[in-house]
Amino acid sequence: TLSSLETSSRKLLLFGGKGGVGKTTCAAATALHFARLGKRTLLISSDPTPSLSDIFVTRIGAEETPVRKIRNLHATEISSDVVLQRWKEKYGPEIYEVVSSFLPLDYDIIDYIGGAPGIEEEYMLGFILDLAKSEKYDLVVWDTAPAGHTLHLLKMPTRFLAHLDAAAKVYTRIHKRLHDLRHILGIQKKARSVIDIIEGWRTLAEEVMSFLTDPLLTEFIIATIPEGLGTNLTERMMNTLRESGIAPNYLIINNVISTMDSEFLRARRKMQQEYIDHMVNKFGQRMNISMLPLFPHEIRGIERLEQVAKILFEPPHEKEDSVSS
Repeated sequence: TLSSLETSSRKLLLFGGKGGVGKTTCAAATALHFARLGKRTLLISSDPTPSLSDIFVTRIGAEETPVRKIRNLHATEISSDVVLQRWKEKYGPEIYEVVSSFLPLDYDIIDYIGGAPGIEEEYMLGFILDLAKSEKYDLVVWDTAPAGHTLHLLKMPTRFLAHLDAAAKVYTRIHKRLHDLRHILGIQKKARSVIDIIEGWRTLAEEVMSFLTDPLLTEFIIATIPEGLGTNLTERMMNTLRESGIAPNYLIINNVISTMDSEFLRARRKMQQEYIDHMVNKFGQRMNISMLPLFPHEIRGIERLEQVAKILFEPPHEKEDSVSS
């Protein structure tokens, strides 16, 4: 059950897992639940194929949009194009100031620099961090991309810091040569140094790492299904997250067959039970495990999301038999 989150101080809840296991449904139901409790909540999807608009049956785009008829709930589907555009708006002028101080280049150079590995991912994390830290919202619920992309994203601050360390050394070595080149070209413009910008990005990466690994501020919730691929990927994801300093405390097992009124469903549930037992035995001592049934209908609209939220946030004593049933 996720009920213990209701009294926590966390500002950011991330939902991760394999594609197609119900991350978006769980994230949307959780965001709806906290909005109903009176928390100003923002639901973000960074999935390359976002489906918040379909789930809420209302248009949700790149801007923070109030969810119709739900007080305290806003949502946004943020794409890599939007993230890169906001990065260019924030950092483009100062980068161009530095670069153009030693070479006469067009402003289009910013598009090239923005395509460098790590820039988009790091600013995505920084952008969400700013929202989580802001006074505008009490809670940010993040529906992340499928597992592989998310794990790559969460490792990015460490990789980005390593790159910045190397970049700082390189720029320090060529600083004098750039100064000589400016003199030869007759460019007298005084600009911020590249080192200043690198230090700013270093601070951003360190803040992101600190926030993501702080258990009082951030919680990573894993969604999975009781099948081989889902179970194996969940185990790998747990290990990778812990290596990154993130210890998930909540696991949602979705699409559990609860009504077995045919041989087919009894056989499927028998198969599922093996994986459920495995995950409960492996993670049950250190994680809160919730199970969502396989619904006979698709989860679309507020009423059905509230059905999901009710199960996810049921008090533990009401779910005593849910793991073994």
